[in-house]
Amino acid sequence: MDAAMKEMSRKEILKKYKKRTQFHEIWYRFTRNRMGVLGLIIILIIVIAALLAPLFLDYNQAAIGMNVKERLQMPSTAHWLGTDAMGRDMFARLVFGARTSLMIGFVSCTFALVIGGMLGAAAGFAGGWFDELVMRVMDVMLCLPEMLLAIAIVTAMGTSVVNMILAIGISRVPRFARIVRSAVLTVRDMEYVEAARAIGAPTFIIINKHILMNCLAPIIVQATIIFASAILAISSLSFLGLGIQAPAPEWGNMLSEGRQYMRLYPHMVLTPGLAIFASIFGLNLLGDGLRDALDPRMKQ
Repeated sequence: MDAAMKEMSRKEILKKYKKRTQFHEIWYRFTRNRMGVLGLIIILIIVIAALLAPLFLDYNQAAIGMNVKERLQMPSTAHWLGTDAMGRDMFARLVFGARTSLMIGFVSCTFALVIGGMLGAAAGFAGGWFDELVMRVMDVMLCLPEMLLAIAIVTAMGTSVVNMILAIGISRVPRFARIVRSAVLTVRDMEYVEAARAIGAPTFIIINKHILMNCLAPIIVQATIIFASAILAISSLSFLGLGIQAPAPEWGNMLSEGRQYMRLYPHMVLTPGLAIFASIFGLNLLGDGLRDALDPRMKQ
């Protein structure tokens, strides 16, 4: 009896150790990638600043409230990044603009992941005519540049946050569909999938539990890249007047408002431009780090 209990406890300890070791190994490989860690730090700084902004800054007064007496001021102790043509604090608008860009980028990326992932997984698992139909539709969508497709959708549906999310999300569905399909094709004929089929597991359970769970690595990496492209698309649409409208702060419309003053007041375009650059740069570095950490062939 005692021997059996000791054996069971030994197996439980080994099981926990293996789980912890796998997670620690991935984290260890990620921390060895200095550029990946740098990307994570950049994104954490932007996210924390965006989340804590309402605790330290007044949105109505500093971000959207006009103060003509303090218009077009250079960076100072009173206004760390200066003010714009309406006297609004650039630092407050930059931080609150991060909330807008991150929120829309995350929701649109999640939308594209869910729709594209479902289509790609179903097409890769089912094969046959359904696979051909889905992939040909995705190929037609890929014929159009993503930005042009997003502009067309926003122009047709009107400028609003919801339409912006739909436009950016729909334009990025084909990328997720193709990456998920290719990942599913690599694992759908594995032994554990055949075993699940043999015991009569439902197709939905097989796809979600046995296939997609083993395809997370390329999906996560692709998600960080598409998140970065979504932030760039948000800024581009707002810069063109098809996204977030003034006085609401957003990096793209901040660039659009400041371009006519860029010679005398370069801070009006430098600050939002650097914010866009930092967020996209950080996400790309994070994606590269995750790719190396999640790839078992990259063990060090």
